[in-house]
Amino acid sequence: MILMDVATTSFARFFLETCIDQVKFMESLVEPDRLRKRILLWAEEETGLGKLPPKSGQILESILYRGELPRKEVSTLLGITDRHARRITSPLLKQGILVSDTVRSPLRLAFPATLASRWMPGLFPDR
Repeated sequence: MILMDVATTSFARFFLETCIDQVKFMESLVEPDRLRKRILLWAEEETGLGKLPPKSGQILESILYRGELPRKEVSTLLGITDRHARRITSPLLKQGILVSDTVRSPLRLAFPATLASRWMPGLFPDR
């Protein structure tokens, strides 16, 4: 019985150390402390190019801070009407930047694969 406890403890230690190592490795690739800045800079550039409506960055920043944003709060956040809020969120949903389980569910950031190299440089090797 004691030998089994030693083996279980040894495996648990190995497993947890491997998990911690992988978290540190992914953190070094994703750079979460800089991720917010990269996403907001991307949104600003896309807005400047006319690919995203103005105030899109404010929605993304709110979601980055909170994790999700109830749809009914978008108009209040931006100080606009509900209809105008839908005009801003619609392109973000169509481009796969935001996702939502239903048309009434909160908005969440999607991290689309097409933006992985821009939002998280170093995560994937250059071609």
